[in-house]
Amino acid sequence: MLCAGVAAASLLHFGTGGSHAGDGVNTGYFGNVAILGYDPVAYFTDGRATMGSPKISRKWLGATWYFASVQHRDAFVSEPVRYAPQFGGFCTGGMSVKEASANLDPEAFRIVNGKLFLFSGKEGLEEDFDANPAPVIAKGEAEWPAVAAKEFEARAAAN
Repeated sequence: MLCAGVAAASLLHFGTGGSHAGDGVNTGYFGNVAILGYDPVAYFTDGRATMGSPKISRKWLGATWYFASVQHRDAFVSEPVRYAPQFGGFCTGGMSVKEASANLDPEAFRIVNGKLFLFSGKEGLEEDFDANPAPVIAKGEAEWPAVAAKEFEARAAAN
């Protein structure tokens, strides 16, 4: 499984619906930084995970997003939904089995049909996702609204 090894105690569920970060952003367990500080635009322009800088940042959907360059920040500002990860940056494999795992390995990613998908680790990516990504993505898209709505209600009640 793509999110294998994620213990129940290490799961954090939250979001507000939809199938992209525009509807909820995984900021992990501490702080309020999306993708653990990695630059979302670099996945597309450089084809790799690149750490961003807190000096080049932008708030979007309540989270702080870091960028490696001003050009990347500006690209994100003009088209955030294009660059933001699917499922709010939660593990794609976990989402496909109804788990919004906040555990994330920013270097475990794939871009499919112009969309960024993140995972909790590289284990299983080639066997479980690359061989046939469509069913994993479809399951995630089907589960995300229900998982996100449930967790949004829990977060709202806690406030």
